[in-house]
Amino acid sequence: MLGGHVIGDGRIEGELIISVVAHWEGNVWAERAVISGMITGSIVVGGKIEISRSAVIKGRVSARSIAMARGATVEGEVAVTGSEPIVEFEERRPPKSDFEG
Repeated sequence: MLGGHVIGDGRIEGELIISVVAHWEGNVWAERAVISGMITGSIVVGGKIEISRSAVIKGRVSARSIAMARGATVEGEVAVTGSEPIVEFEERRPPKSDFEG
């Protein structure tokens, strides 16, 4: 789980979790992702990405499966690489702000 600030590109071999207080500046690739904070750059996910209502993504989002909460901000292209449409949902849980498991 990322709870700070990263500058640069990265590849995550598992699940990337960006907390509400975190910011990734650069392009990132991951197998799965849950985004509650900010990304300035592109994110490419091999499987499913969940974008929380507190998320702000300024760049391209590409994933096999995308679930996006109402209120999330994506300023860029969104591309689904799988056969399912983007799922929009009403988030009911509070976003994690620290390293709560």
